[in-house]
Amino acid sequence: MIYNLIVYQLLGVTIVDKKVNFQEYNEMAMINKVSTVGIFGNIVLTAFKLFAGIFAHSGAMISDAIHSLSDVFATLIAFIGVKMSKKEPDKEHPYGHDRLESVASIILAMILIITGIGIGYSGIEKIINSGKITTEVPGRLALIAAIVSIVSKELMFWYTRYYAKKLNSQAFMADAWHHRSDAISSVGSLIGIAFARLGYPIFDPIASVLIALLILKVGYDIFMQGIKKMIDHTSGEEVEARLKEIVMNQEGVIGIDTLKTREFGMKMYVDIEIEADETITLKKSHQIAQNVHDAVEKEFPECKHCMVHVNPVSNYNN
Repeated sequence: MIYNLIVYQLLGVTIVDKKVNFQEYNEMAMINKVSTVGIFGNIVLTAFKLFAGIFAHSGAMISDAIHSLSDVFATLIAFIGVKMSKKEPDKEHPYGHDRLESVASIILAMILIITGIGIGYSGIEKIINSGKITTEVPGRLALIAAIVSIVSKELMFWYTRYYAKKLNSQAFMADAWHHRSDAISSVGSLIGIAFARLGYPIFDPIASVLIALLILKVGYDIFMQGIKKMIDHTSGEEVEARLKEIVMNQEGVIGIDTLKTREFGMKMYVDIEIEADETITLKKSHQIAQNVHDAVEKEFPECKHCMVHVNPVSNYNN
């Protein structure tokens, strides 16, 4: 029991009336698990790819190793962002810390973009100077490293994506796509190395440039998604149509005057003004509003708060 309490405290789990909040514990356990796999998996993969790139004389594989190294920092940032976003609201942050996930995903995007620029610059420089220097043909070890990277990074993508969905985590989803971009870049490395070994060494730096373009595209997409989550973007027409349907199905609701949604990190806030008969009691009016509130939050677990205001309507039967 004492051991469990120590573990729960290390994970930041809330103890309520000497009972563990197991939902919070499960979330923290998943966060720690996916982060550990991502960080240590990328460290091992980076070391192997760097070794293969240096000893097999492959610039594309060295570029790929740098990409994997950036994944280590990406997963660490995702972990910190998700962990901090789970903090309870406090006096200075009454709406919680959910947007810290968006901040983490933006930082991840910037790491990707900087990595892409560096790899692209190095590849272009080698292409320009290809006539002045002798380009070595990559060894077989580089091919093996590329295949190992493709398989392992694709598995890490699906693993991280699975937990990102369970946690509804934007930062971990961005980290998952970071893994996928590394897997695809390894495909580029494999193609470039294979052509170089067939007698076309120029394809190795060309593969580096293509990898860089891919990394930049993924970085841009993650960056724009993070910005979207930071500026109270609407949840979309499909979500709002479903919300209207749920609200109008509640007993006592005559109509909807206003319905607004906004995304707050990975959470959603809803503001609704409904119409109800002006002749009913305040208690009945409150119950209608409460029913709408409960129905919305039940249908949309990501809805952090639903504010319902009741407007009186007269002679609605006429």
